[in-house]
Amino acid sequence: MKTRRSLAAALSVGVLSVLAAGCAGDDLAEDDNGPSADQGSGAGTSVVIGSQSFDEAALVTAMYEQLLEEEGYDVETRLVDTRPVYLNEMPDAVQIAPEYVAGVVDQLHTDANGPDAEPISTSDVQETVDAGAELLEEKGITLLEPSAAYSANGYFVSQEYADAEGVTALSDLEGEPVTLAAAPDCKGRADCEQGLREVYGIDVTLEPLGYASTETFQAVLDGEAQLGQTSTLDVTLEDQGLLMVEDDRGIQPAQNLVPAVSTEFLEEHPDVEEPLNELMGALDNETLGELLVRVSVDREPVEDVARSFLQEQGLV
Repeated sequence: MKTRRSLAAALSVGVLSVLAAGCAGDDLAEDDNGPSADQGSGAGTSVVIGSQSFDEAALVTAMYEQLLEEEGYDVETRLVDTRPVYLNEMPDAVQIAPEYVAGVVDQLHTDANGPDAEPISTSDVQETVDAGAELLEEKGITLLEPSAAYSANGYFVSQEYADAEGVTALSDLEGEPVTLAAAPDCKGRADCEQGLREVYGIDVTLEPLGYASTETFQAVLDGEAQLGQTSTLDVTLEDQGLLMVEDDRGIQPAQNLVPAVSTEFLEEHPDVEEPLNELMGALDNETLGELLVRVSVDREPVEDVARSFLQEQGLV
């Protein structure tokens, strides 16, 4: 299950509060005259968006909400701590979720086959979608178009170390003894310590200094650790004299953003597909990373950041 903490030390101050709400009812009937032209095609229809409460998910959820309100839908959002809470309510009580390809596919896989089931996701988006196709169909969920933006573990070195040792990709560290500053739960994970050892052949010594923490950044800058862990959405590295290295052997699963929609709801309301796909096409890692700085560092309300981005892109 995908775990998120913070983008960087500066981004780690708090997460958005969990918003609890009661179940939404079935789609509301349109009025006698039907929706007017300026109400949008979703007028008179309620929809519930389920998502997680960390800043990144809350920001994308606000974008979904505003796009659907533009179409005339009566939108309720529920931000919770973990994916299973809202996924268990799909596709009936929750109709739409801002998701991550590997995250939702692997969650459905463990739901069906137990918590010890090996992940079926890979670093390839289409392979992961295909691997989860039957599970998604059984659950009654359709994935729309994945975004180029993806949120996964990223690994960085200091620019000084990169220049001196010629390191630009994780494979450049094969056979090397490397101290890794990372989250404590990195140990034994296929997308972290285990993958670095088994796939890249790196002799890893783990220093559990935290995910994108001040201590992790400083350890790499001071040379106490050669490798540090952050998010692929971290846009603060260059200013700190740090460099993200390429995961060239693909230990990170395809955590691309993707709208997950109730198949039945989508069949009844196909107009939700186009705006959500357009949003996915407008996002990439650099753009989303910069928007998250506004939320987590500048403390701008997610609703305001979402609105300004959608307006700049001509989506609302």
